[in-house]
Amino acid sequence: MIYPSIDKLLLHVDSKYRLVHIAAQRSNEIKETGHLQMNKDEYISSKPIGKALEEVEKDLIIIKY
Repeated sequence: MIYPSIDKLLLHVDSKYRLVHIAAQRSNEIKETGHLQMNKDEYISSKPIGKALEEVEKDLIIIKY
C-alpha cells in the first residue's frame, strides 16, 4: 500500500494534477539541496517523492492558488 493515500492528500490539494506538480517540484528540491522539512527519522518513505508527499500531508508545503 502506498503511503500517504491519495484520499488523504486530496484533502490538502484541490486536484490530482496539482498534487503531481507540487510533489515533483518538491522532490527535485530534496534531490538537489538535501533540505528536509522534518527529521529524517519522522519520514516513512525513503525516496524523495514519498518524502514530498508526506510533507504535503502534514501541511508543511504552502500551496498558492
